[in-house]
Amino acid sequence: MKIEIIDLDFMNTGQVIASFLLLGEDGASAALVETGPTNCLDRLTAGLKDRGVSYGDVRQVYLTHIHLDHAGASGHLSGVLPNATFYVHEVGYPHLADPSKLVKSATRIYGERMEELWGEARPVPEDRIKVLKDGEETETAGGVLVAHDTPGHAYHHLAYLEPGSGALFTGDVAGIRLPGQSYVRPPTPPPEIDVEVWVQSINYIRQIDPASLWPTHFGTYRDVGRHLGELEQRLQDWLLFVEGQMDDGADREEISDQLKAKGDAEMLAEGSDITQSERYDLAGTYNMLTDGLMRYATRQREKR
Repeated sequence: MKIEIIDLDFMNTGQVIASFLLLGEDGASAALVETGPTNCLDRLTAGLKDRGVSYGDVRQVYLTHIHLDHAGASGHLSGVLPNATFYVHEVGYPHLADPSKLVKSATRIYGERMEELWGEARPVPEDRIKVLKDGEETETAGGVLVAHDTPGHAYHHLAYLEPGSGALFTGDVAGIRLPGQSYVRPPTPPPEIDVEVWVQSINYIRQIDPASLWPTHFGTYRDVGRHLGELEQRLQDWLLFVEGQMDDGADREEISDQLKAKGDAEMLAEGSDITQSERYDLAGTYNMLTDGLMRYATRQREKR
């Protein structure tokens, strides 16, 4: 199986959102991991054409989760790819079949920017959707993919292992990392992030022991141990930082500003190019990351 990255050129910016194309050796079978948002659909279909892949040859579309930057184009794409089955976590299934609740929830976060950022979300016909459970294998593009339940960023998150190469398509569970950078940013938007569960998923990925990580934001990386270690440490560190700011009485805007200052300083300390911070923002802004961490911290305190 051959793996190629289709750059969806999100918001006219390269290397922020990927769709991964899986190609069989026979040249007549193909699959996709992630669709991206609807406003990137033209770029996705152009990527297929550029590689000589006919729409009828794409038999599977695998979604790590149903957030609009990963799966928003699914409904439209189901009309473009006549033979494709869409695979998703069981919790994501109803939102793929009827995205109205998802759109309503996202509108609370993005407001008037919904159309600009994501475009229209349409339902996928239910007879085109299949649920995958942890450890379930499917034959695809002349090989297999194995689904792994990896919650934390979202309850309904799957990562997909291609055993032949050891490639693990990680969606958002392995964080945001852009090409040429070592820096890993945790995507912690509301409403579902769970840091404790996320750390368990990171440990699960260590057990899977992939040869490479393929995050949707963006690319492929082989320093798996270092990458996961940095993500785990930063997740826990950022949560403690936000909790401390909340204890000091800081409001959401102050905490977001402080978290950005902290994150940018961490990028510099790691030797990463600070000019890339705004490109990281396209995959997860500090306002949103702060909202998710504050919501999680508040929930944990209510439990105690």
